Amino acid sequence: MKKKQFKAESKKLLDLMINSIYSNKEIFLRELISNASDAIDKLYYRSLTDRKVKLDKEDFFIKIDLDKENRTLTITDNGCGMNNLELEENLGTIAQSGTLLFREENKKKDMEIIGQFGVGFYSAFMVSDKIKVISKKYGEEKAYIWESEGASGYTIEECQKEQYGTSVIVHLKNDDENEEYSKYLDTFTIEGLVKKYSDYIKYPIKIDIEHKDLKEGSKDEYETHIHEETINSMIPLWKKDKKEVNDEEYERFYMDKFYDYEKPLRIINSKVEGQCSYNALLFIPSKAPFDFYTKDYEKGLELYSNGVLIMEKCGELLPDYFSFVKGIIDTPDVSLNISREILQQNRQVSIIAKNVETKIRKELENMLSESREEYEKFFKIFGMQLKFGIYNGYGVNKDTLKDLIMFYSSTEKKLVTLKEYVSRMKENQEKIYYACGETVDKIDLLPQVEAIKDKGIEILYLTEYVDEFALQVLMEYDKKQFVNISSENIDLETEEEKEELKKNNEDNKEMFSIMKDTLKDQVKDIRFTKRLKNHPVCLTSEGQVSIEMEKVINAMPTDEKVKADTILEINEKHPIVDKLKELYNNDKDELKKYTKILYSQARLIEGLPIDNPTEISNLICEIISGK
Repeated sequence: MKKKQFKAESKKLLDLMINSIYSNKEIFLRELISNASDAIDKLYYRSLTDRKVKLDKEDFFIKIDLDKENRTLTITDNGCGMNNLELEENLGTIAQSGTLLFREENKKKDMEIIGQFGVGFYSAFMVSDKIKVISKKYGEEKAYIWESEGASGYTIEECQKEQYGTSVIVHLKNDDENEEYSKYLDTFTIEGLVKKYSDYIKYPIKIDIEHKDLKEGSKDEYETHIHEETINSMIPLWKKDKKEVNDEEYERFYMDKFYDYEKPLRIINSKVEGQCSYNALLFIPSKAPFDFYTKDYEKGLELYSNGVLIMEKCGELLPDYFSFVKGIIDTPDVSLNISREILQQNRQVSIIAKNVETKIRKELENMLSESREEYEKFFKIFGMQLKFGIYNGYGVNKDTLKDLIMFYSSTEKKLVTLKEYVSRMKENQEKIYYACGETVDKIDLLPQVEAIKDKGIEILYLTEYVDEFALQVLMEYDKKQFVNISSENIDLETEEEKEELKKNNEDNKEMFSIMKDTLKDQVKDIRFTKRLKNHPVCLTSEGQVSIEMEKVINAMPTDEKVKADTILEINEKHPIVDKLKELYNNDKDELKKYTKILYSQARLIEGLPIDNPTEISNLICEIISGK
């Protein structure tokens, strides 16, 4: 029989579909099963609208047969089938979709039919060197066989077939050094692929499974039996009525699906219809994956098209700051054949992503207001990610996240929100005060903290390296600016106190000049302060880079190094002041020794390293011994 040529630039287009549209070869099984499901859908739709077609939904099925000897994988359905003309139109023209035409003819854009563009069938050529399609249209007598070895063309001729429907027979390529095609003849492999991609096809997918059963009357002899089994679950949990599913079923689904041994903190189940329709089943985990805060972690929700998996981790559906969320999106509005590049520009995906973001944020807000203990547990695990969300993108998402972040409070002795802090601010307090350090206990020991707490002012303790960066991006909350208590512009004194301090510093500027020359460029200035209560000295910073930022940035594995502009502040009421003045008047060399020791002390308090520990140790010993 004369071979016909495809009605498109077959070789180029076939190469494009095989090598570009699909990123992995195993996807062919998903495509063929989806086509079989579509064929059944069409016939079932006819049974609902045509009285002559009397079929029950329970009669439909999809069957997979594996023949290792002949290297064939066959997918059979008892759907609508195709006649000679339809085989010509649907399989003879690459990218011609019978499903799309069916939807247009019946004006049913919302029909849950998977195929759209008619390219999925040809993905089978990724794994095969020959494909046969044997089909008999429902209600017709004749059957036809379509056969092709790829871009060279195809043949169609009449054949015998008793049952209506279609069988696609894929002859697998021989194994080579790059690919083991024989794995698609393994029952266990096929079961796994069906579970992965087509578990929620609404018709039973059947396969013959070999079982070894104990012979009757024997204790150690077995005989082999073949059982036909359904290997897909058919009904997605997220498409069931919420009233039919309890929390335990959702929790078990989550733990099995996402390999977690702990129940999720929250379950979000929603169905949206409108300009973009979808089902969403989302989970907020109760613990972070081991690689969550590493570059190897891959965010994303599972994306389905009418129950058929398109992508295991669709990162476009989640913003980075909600990357901890696990779950599933099932929509009929996204093509099964969509690529990663097209997905990034897809309008429907963008709409879904925006809705998902809003839904997650509202759920977190509800958790915060309704179950404080639960939210604090969540925040201790994933709070850093929310703060990163504020910092990243130059604060573009700060309004979305600012009411979700928390910090430890010096007065409440627990995590509090910014809204809660502001609600308790002292009368005439215009700023939100914070302090940075490695731990709450270490911050609590900072010299600057003592005096501010003594004034009854609440301080937020920032213990994570992203904290101060996030607050600098926020800049303010409820028109209250954030101020680091270690910055030079803390401004808690009265005007009278400021004038008194200014005069005291002016009177001792020559002493400070000698001390500053001793430290060279290590500090920007030295002065007396009223910010300390019992401690003798502290370091404060001037400008955008704080002392804590210096530590964080310099600890990163990059060549970028920064230095905060620091000021050595001396408690004007501490006994050490009298000693410094005495040395200034009587022994300036000794004053320089004291200066180095005081500066090193201030650095140690801030958790900063000392460049010359041996020298400082010797100086301390000299002073103690009186030599």
